[in-house]
Amino acid sequence: MWQYRVWVFSNRIKYIGIFAYVLSMFLSHPALHYLTLLSLFVVVEIALQPALFFGSVMQLLGMLKLGIRHRFRLPDPQPPDEQCIYDLPFEGSWVVVNGGPVKEFSHSWNIPVQRYAYDVVQMDETCATFQGDERSMESYYCYGKPILCPADGVVVKVVDTNNDSLILGKGRYFCRAKHIAGNHLVIKHSEDRYTVLAHLKKGSICVSKGEYVLRGQKVACCGNTGNSSEPHLHFHMQNTKSFHSSYGLPLRFSHCTCSPCPGYEKSDSRPLQDGQSLPFGYISRGYTVQNTRKEEPDHAPSGHRASGSEHCTREK
Repeated sequence: MWQYRVWVFSNRIKYIGIFAYVLSMFLSHPALHYLTLLSLFVVVEIALQPALFFGSVMQLLGMLKLGIRHRFRLPDPQPPDEQCIYDLPFEGSWVVVNGGPVKEFSHSWNIPVQRYAYDVVQMDETCATFQGDERSMESYYCYGKPILCPADGVVVKVVDTNNDSLILGKGRYFCRAKHIAGNHLVIKHSEDRYTVLAHLKKGSICVSKGEYVLRGQKVACCGNTGNSSEPHLHFHMQNTKSFHSSYGLPLRFSHCTCSPCPGYEKSDSRPLQDGQSLPFGYISRGYTVQNTRKEEPDHAPSGHRASGSEHCTREK
């Protein structure tokens, strides 16, 4: 696609302008002054990937709004209601690659709405997330896999028009979405409990705004839309509908297993949370997690389900 080719050209040529600008501080030559103009190609980059730039701006404005609203002291998040503990929003075994319940292992502690967020993928026994062509979506184990509703609620936002980001390899990508979350859902569970499921596959969302959805119900498929370098699921809980001016809340899970992913430390040099310090019912980076809930014969509202503390196991 032409936008990608222009973006690659702009991405490379802007560095000539930046280098010329640095040299112009030490050398005086007319040619250098003209070459510094090449640094303006960064504007072209922004124009071709507006979601990344304007998404960052909206996050900063949202954080400012949130700070003013709470006098720059966010309230301490209340522990999850024992009667409304959430299920992992997927089937089978996945690996947490970002996120944890405490600051040291947080997804993005300095971004309030994503403070307790998680990124999850599927891995093989070598901790690889794909097999075959790294740039092909279909090579990734989690691409197209069902994404489930984590608890009963009402869909309050649906975005399903964005194309997958292009995978360029070695962590590089080209975002083709209009929103950093790409295709995403926001589900309201109570007055101050909203879950966000992001980076979903285009055309895969099978619920509508205003629809009442049930725990474990399929709502979409995993994709690679938005600010995403490879297929994965991003999910978190926040206190309002707004993606930018909410603050994140801890998610506690029921009906799941959580165990250290063998060999994970070889693919990620960041420190991992010790299992003994991981609060019961929570998950963290470097752990393999799996939804173990079985279908219940008679569906009941979340508020009448059994407490998840009896149904979540952690392996050492």
